[in-house]
Amino acid sequence: MSPRTPLPAPTASTAADTGAAAHVLDNPAWAALAGPHAHLAERRGRAARYPADVSPFTALADPADPLAWQDLAALAGPPGSTTPVTGAAAAPAGWEVLESGHGVQLVATALRTEPAPEAVELGPADVPEMLDLVARTRPGPFLPRTIALGRYLGLRRDGRLIAMAGERLHPPGWTEISAVCTDPDHRGRGHATRLVRAVAHGIEQRGDTPFLHAAADNTRAIALYESLGFTLRRHTAFLRVRTPLEGGPAVPAGTTSNRES
Repeated sequence: MSPRTPLPAPTASTAADTGAAAHVLDNPAWAALAGPHAHLAERRGRAARYPADVSPFTALADPADPLAWQDLAALAGPPGSTTPVTGAAAAPAGWEVLESGHGVQLVATALRTEPAPEAVELGPADVPEMLDLVARTRPGPFLPRTIALGRYLGLRRDGRLIAMAGERLHPPGWTEISAVCTDPDHRGRGHATRLVRAVAHGIEQRGDTPFLHAAADNTRAIALYESLGFTLRRHTAFLRVRTPLEGGPAVPAGTTSNRES
């Protein structure tokens, strides 16, 4: 078990709410898109997103900044387009909130990590099986090119993929563990635990600290992660919104597009 950097007490507030210094995990999607995942980013000024076949994450440099929302409107497409946005609990006037949700963010503070010799590294050729497993287990979004975000490990039985876990957001110094899932016929045998520890081991080997997200109502998963040595850090929010129709706030001149995929 590796030593961990002390973390602030879990809170439902952002740094902006409390006046505290911002932490990179307060806005991890933006930190990833503006940092280690910049080569994947589709960006318009203060708004950025992953390509649609990689991840649904869309982020703002500062969800409290009206100019960031104007950049998001331009990035999303024609007026009236729909888009997800992470890290925002509310939208400005003129935006229609179509869906909202809440989650939790947990960080590794006492996680024992170790390789899993029986795990195999998954690559592009494994994506059809990975998509099938995700469709049957619903761990969260996993798309045809999500594998581009990081390293994925799987367990096979009789040649069939029965469990997997991998890496998603990568803000500087941190890597998110995601897509943790096990075939229903193979649950209760510790497969998820072995894979989480193995993925976390690889993250630590390159000097990052593991973290993860879960839906706030997924109490079973949260309890599992806490038993493994993850600690609740903060509550999170996400929205699916419709951009303002014609006649809404104008997009300021001078915004730029930066897409490298």
